[in-house]
Amino acid sequence: MPRPGLTTASVTEAAAELVDEIGFEQLSMGVLAERLGVRTPSLYKHVAGQADLAHRIAVLTHHQFADAIRDAIQGRAGGEALAAGAQAMRKWVLEHPGRYTAGNAARASGPDDPLVAAVERVVASWAAMVRGYRLNPAQEIHALRMMRSALLGFATVEAAGGFQFDAAVDDSFTWMINFIDEGLRTIAAGP
Repeated sequence: MPRPGLTTASVTEAAAELVDEIGFEQLSMGVLAERLGVRTPSLYKHVAGQADLAHRIAVLTHHQFADAIRDAIQGRAGGEALAAGAQAMRKWVLEHPGRYTAGNAARASGPDDPLVAAVERVVASWAAMVRGYRLNPAQEIHALRMMRSALLGFATVEAAGGFQFDAAVDDSFTWMINFIDEGLRTIAAGP
């Protein structure tokens, strides 16, 4: 019989919080059970196992990530949306390193997998960030890939402590946002 108060959602959320503390690679059913104050077999009433738990964390991660970007860019367009969305992405990755790792590690099992809809929400948030530039639709995919690579790459390197130069990291991130904004405006203006 499932423990009162535990649900699949609460187990998943507890696991997500845990991976932010200890790292995604350190997550195990035993460690999570200890955190929740239950015996490990009790968790199997809520999740099918370690792989199912990791996948559920990834789905949760993408929804939370999409919400953070959406909330940041609401009512903004162009460079203002880009700056707000980029800062929200960076902040979210730095505050949730384990979840971010879990999200990147997951793969959808098919078109009906809930991860597909969650990832689509993230892509829609990114697309909303560039919509104000009025890019040619054929160029939008390139802009989205560039933004993902540059902005999330920066945040990932920062989260790993990879920036050791004397220059302020915030200044470098702002410089990169301005560079991307200038590039997108130039491309949108066309020849």
